[in-house]
Amino acid sequence: MSEIELLLQQYERLVGMPWTERLSGAEKVWFVVYEPAQERRLRLRLQEFQIVTEKAGHGWKFVDLTDAFARWMTGHRYRESYFKRPELLSESALSGFAAAVADEIKAALATSGVDERTVVAVGGLGSLFGIVRASDVLGQVTQAVVGRLLIFFPGRYENKVYRLLDARDGWNYLAVPITAET
Repeated sequence: MSEIELLLQQYERLVGMPWTERLSGAEKVWFVVYEPAQERRLRLRLQEFQIVTEKAGHGWKFVDLTDAFARWMTGHRYRESYFKRPELLSESALSGFAAAVADEIKAALATSGVDERTVVAVGGLGSLFGIVRASDVLGQVTQAVVGRLLIFFPGRYENKVYRLLDARDGWNYLAVPITAET
């Protein structure tokens, strides 16, 4: 069985279980952790995650962050200066990007029809790598989670630590890991 099939199987088991409502926002986050090399294969099978979710009686909303930086930069008033001199993109400017990504996810969490029985899934997290820390974005979002927040996470989960794209220092997070390991 492939890694993606195992992940789908593990997710189907988890989404089909009764949901505990008395959890903090951070505890309502699920990470589907997979090898970064599997990104394209996983994206081809995203609809299967939606089907499994709906089969279990839950709603589904998908947020794709793949082009979030391009969308943010397009609307930025200093974009021309940044294109000419990328070194001007300071940490404080990029914190504005992190906030914009968090706002995009929070907007999806607040969309009409999204409730305590809805899974809001987030893909394209790897596109944040090298620009902002995923932990900074997710830290701004967790209090807004009502149902479940499903993060497709290309990286590793070891010893309760998540590492995006196997490269950055990881962070300890209260989220539920969904891995291909049984």
